[in-house]
Amino acid sequence: MAELVIKNLHVNVDDNEILKGVNLAVNSGEVHAIMGPNGTGKSTLAYALMGHPKYEVTQGEATLDGTNLLDLAPNERSALGLFLAFQYPVAVPGVSVANFLRTALNAHRKVDDPEDKGISIPDFRKKLKEKLALLEMDESFAGRYLNDGFSGGEKKRIEILQMATLEPKFSILDETDSGLDIDALKIVSDGVNATRGKQQGILVITHYQRILNYIKPDFVHVMLHGRIAQSGGPELALQLEEEGYEWLREKYPA
Repeated sequence: MAELVIKNLHVNVDDNEILKGVNLAVNSGEVHAIMGPNGTGKSTLAYALMGHPKYEVTQGEATLDGTNLLDLAPNERSALGLFLAFQYPVAVPGVSVANFLRTALNAHRKVDDPEDKGISIPDFRKKLKEKLALLEMDESFAGRYLNDGFSGGEKKRIEILQMATLEPKFSILDETDSGLDIDALKIVSDGVNATRGKQQGILVITHYQRILNYIKPDFVHVMLHGRIAQSGGPELALQLEEEGYEWLREKYPA
């Protein structure tokens, strides 16, 4: 069983301390949701774990299967089995979805075995076709430029297609529900559920409970003031939807 463990993580952004001691453990097959008001550090946690250079870890540790993530470059963290679905996916004109995914897949293989020649084109086409079918996406997506001219829902589906193709051990979904209508949200959530399997851990970062109607969490955590202030089961998300965060602010003042 794989395990993602975060202990006493402190992170600065532009010399401002945003995370002030985050502790969390996610096991294979578990879905953890992180909720909280704006500015509490949810996305900072995601970017710090993935190795964005703007996010400076000043204290604490983060390990995946016992390997220190903080010693690795972002591409090495990805190859180890960590994946981040962006809140705002970037368009890359001139690079097709298929070429992007094959390059990413081969980069992973190269880390595991420097002598690896990469997945063959026929094998990759077969794999990509299977993943597109799993996500109920038209095969024409493979030939389009990455996120170029895509709708918000299409961009988020491409993020999940990346997740399905790379088959990571742990996926962080950074506000994947942002900007999606109900139909698009259901399609994206169905894609996550169809691809994650029993071996993949999921960390869902969200403001709202609605995505958790489709991606069912085992645990819900609330971030306040740069820390996880409270944890519980799915009922905690429902309580937050009904009552907001004010009761937690009173319980955990800064």
